[in-house]
Amino acid sequence: MKRLNITLPEKVAEALEAYENKSRFIAEAVIEKIKKDKKTETDTLLTEGYKNENSENKQINAEWENATLESWPE
Repeated sequence: MKRLNITLPEKVAEALEAYENKSRFIAEAVIEKIKKDKKTETDTLLTEGYKNENSENKQINAEWENATLESWPE
């Protein structure tokens, strides 16, 4: 465990008073926020990757379509 000295807005500190184990509550809230942020970051990276792959796939498909159509007799 590591002891921290933090500053919170007054209203947040007042709301926190309702909890018996403030340290555990804060730790759980921070862990939840970190997980949410990581999931958002992962989702963003996956979306960007999909978009990049999708545009590359469209380009490859267009190239193959041209090559395929060239071999068809008129």
